[in-house]
Amino acid sequence: MRWLLALPLILASVPAEAASFGLDSYVDFRLIAPGDERSWLDGGLGKLRYGKGDSNFQFAEAVADGHVLFTPELLAVAAVRVEPHQRNALDVTEAYLRYRPVSTTRWRWAVKGGAFFAPFSLENTETGWASYWTLTPSAINSWFGDELRTIGSEGRVEWRGDDGTATLTGAVFGWNDPAGVMIADRGWSFDDRPTGLFDRLREPDATLRLFGDTPPDDTPIFAEFDGRAGWYAGLSWDDARMWHAEIDYYDNGANASAHDDDYYAWRTWFWNGGISAHLGDFALIAQGLTGRTVITPSPAFSAVTDFNSAFLLLGWEKGDWRLAVRGDVFGTAANTTFGPSPLDEEGKAVDFSVSWLPKDWVRVTGEVLSVDSTRAERVLDAIAPRQTETLFQLSAKLYFSR
Repeated sequence: MRWLLALPLILASVPAEAASFGLDSYVDFRLIAPGDERSWLDGGLGKLRYGKGDSNFQFAEAVADGHVLFTPELLAVAAVRVEPHQRNALDVTEAYLRYRPVSTTRWRWAVKGGAFFAPFSLENTETGWASYWTLTPSAINSWFGDELRTIGSEGRVEWRGDDGTATLTGAVFGWNDPAGVMIADRGWSFDDRPTGLFDRLREPDATLRLFGDTPPDDTPIFAEFDGRAGWYAGLSWDDARMWHAEIDYYDNGANASAHDDDYYAWRTWFWNGGISAHLGDFALIAQGLTGRTVITPSPAFSAVTDFNSAFLLLGWEKGDWRLAVRGDVFGTAANTTFGPSPLDEEGKAVDFSVSWLPKDWVRVTGEVLSVDSTRAERVLDAIAPRQTETLFQLSAKLYFSR
């Protein structure tokens, strides 16, 4: 999969005077007041990106998203990131080619290949796959960034009518066999750092001890164990009156018994649906997901985790200001060959964000995110199963474009 590194290098070599070249980038610095539970990024069972022991000042990340339009039909895109928790100093989050012929009829089609985010998010539409309204996306879209990436090919067909546009999307991909391991072993989380293509995610220390392993340990996310392709398909409608609706189905097609050394594939599938609408200065987004992930490490043992989540976001935008409030609910239900598992969880969250954009090159955002969750596994870390975590963040994003 390291051939994906070639595309960012190609984009970086394009002369600055090339009219078809574009670069959008930013750096993100934050002041935070973290919660009292250790973050999952540090091996804890906390639900937030920052937690107990984290410094009040954070360099969140630096992102560069470049594109080259070689012809009116052929586009190359690559995004790279520097972020303190990732394994490599520089990692790639996307790198792909898209071919979309010019159309003069109601029909238009496009194909792309490489590594890219599946088109399931109604929140994450900004540079670096960041959220438009908040610092921290919903539990659903946080998980999409953590565990899902399309490494393969996607096709899209559009029909553009007088009242709106209908789009049918389908993809075939590989290198996503472990998808589901974090939703099963860690549960839902809230974070705005999508996993880099060459990164790994840390398993909770409590989960490792539960299964007789010694922490710390991490797991690859973008790996191929069984040579079987996964797929997804989606249907959406963009109405001329500024509303959008979609439904998607995803199946990574993994063999739940396949493995490589100590890492196993997880057979994961889900339904995802959402709707968004713009009503004057207001915007409304609702999204829901339900799915299952299965692992069978031996003929005598299997584990099944059902997972569900939904959120509702109300946003208001006028002039230099954006305000948003979002409510999430989420849960998992885990069972094994030997009965119920302590990895069940349920919870809810509320996010309130205010952004000020006085210039094209700066965005200042204040966010309060509170998560109330119950997970029996916490007793292994000698804390009560129910915890409430509240994270305060003040972010300054500085943008650079050419």
